[in-house]
Amino acid sequence: MDKVTFLNGNVIEFIDKSLIPLRFVAPESPAVVKDFNLKRTPMWLILDSEGAEHHQTVGFFSPEALIPSLMLGMAKAHFDQGGYEEALQALENLLARYPEDDSIPEAIYLRGGARFKSTRDRSHLRELYEQLWVQYPLSPWTKRAYGRV
Repeated sequence: MDKVTFLNGNVIEFIDKSLIPLRFVAPESPAVVKDFNLKRTPMWLILDSEGAEHHQTVGFFSPEALIPSLMLGMAKAHFDQGGYEEALQALENLLARYPEDDSIPEAIYLRGGARFKSTRDRSHLRELYEQLWVQYPLSPWTKRAYGRV
């Protein structure tokens, strides 16, 4: 990732504007390995200001795949902290900018949950399921959504 992804101008700009990046080398950071149950690398974590984990992914990412994954993680952090409007903004941005990314089914699922949480209108749960069923019938997120309608 050092030779491609981290040198990409879009990745550099996104991380500079959106996140506080920390990098740990596993053998030199045994406390981090233990605290986050690090078994494989590279591991990407989205943490809040208190250090609580909201999103985790493992593996190498191309520049085109890293940004949407980080955007999803940021939306999850907002959602988990009750910032449903912020989560919705982040998810709408992700859905608009990266409509073909692998994270989209989960983003649709989370968007429906954020809409429901912010309005208490159960129709948002049915909408998310119907959109997933039409666009991603084999996604695990479609199966999870079925239980919510």
